[in-house]
Amino acid sequence: MDINLFDYYLPEELIAQEPSSIRDECKLLVVNRTKKTYEDKIFHDILDYFKKGDVLVRNNTKVIPARLFAIKEGTGAKVEVLLLKDLGSDTWECLCGNAKAIKVGTKLHFKDDILIGTCLATFDEGIRHIKFDYDGIFLEELDKIGLMPLPPYIHKQVDDNDKYQTVYAKIEGSAAAPTAGFHFTPELLKKIEEKGVEIVDITLNIGLGTFRPVKVQDTKDHIMHSESYVVSEEAASKLNRAKKEGRRIIACGTTSVRTLESNFAKYNEFKAESSATSIFISPGYEYKAVDCLITNFHLPKSTLVMLVSAFMGREFTLECYKHAVEEKYRFFSFGDSMFIY
Repeated sequence: MDINLFDYYLPEELIAQEPSSIRDECKLLVVNRTKKTYEDKIFHDILDYFKKGDVLVRNNTKVIPARLFAIKEGTGAKVEVLLLKDLGSDTWECLCGNAKAIKVGTKLHFKDDILIGTCLATFDEGIRHIKFDYDGIFLEELDKIGLMPLPPYIHKQVDDNDKYQTVYAKIEGSAAAPTAGFHFTPELLKKIEEKGVEIVDITLNIGLGTFRPVKVQDTKDHIMHSESYVVSEEAASKLNRAKKEGRRIIACGTTSVRTLESNFAKYNEFKAESSATSIFISPGYEYKAVDCLITNFHLPKSTLVMLVSAFMGREFTLECYKHAVEEKYRFFSFGDSMFIY
């Protein structure tokens, strides 16, 4: 499909630059994808749409301060480095600015030589494999010099790193946050559990696959970048039992969707595994694992708009987005939310 079919008008002032002061008081567009209806609510109203027996699946990944700045040894050139994926042995897949300056063997010096990186391999689109030398524990050293990897449309850093984390973030390793989960508070999650909803955690460490822009004209030519995920024995068991009993599986966020759909498609059931997914969900895809979706409002012509369009239809998705613009919803990572059922 032509990517222009997934374009929509968005005034720049509707791009949220900071999170809601109270997480669960953002706007919520509640969408019935079968009846093609929608209504304006507040996020904590989502409690009214949960049923006893539902399973809420959330991505418990935790964002690391993955945005780094370095000086190239020998030339003094400045280089920005975004950590994408831990490859083991102190080597990371990275997205680099000024990437042409980084060749195999290039050494990068990060603040006060807390980290020294050596490029081991080069790939297209600014991707590099960099091995790091340091004293101590890597993530502790990273905390000293790294910044939260906010998207480029957010123009200032958060004053508290926890504002770019979900309240249930646990497993460190993401280069971006699963932003659909920003709206939950501990109090709201407690009320959801008290209603008889099971909460299941999976982990997908977000990298380039989620936020990489579509640069081709035809969606069939877009190649998703692989991202690692973990489904535990406990999670698989609970999800399989819910499927067998006809209970709804509600995915919080597109990363949860991609994990669940990838895992289920492989085995025709949920199965515990540590694996990776490069699934690209777009119209024509038939959902097998997920019944309902909680998600934010995504960038025009992005793979995430396509994923939502596959769930509830392209034209209806764009109609909902048009309504959200007219009602001055806030868009993207720090923006408002949709519940699609």
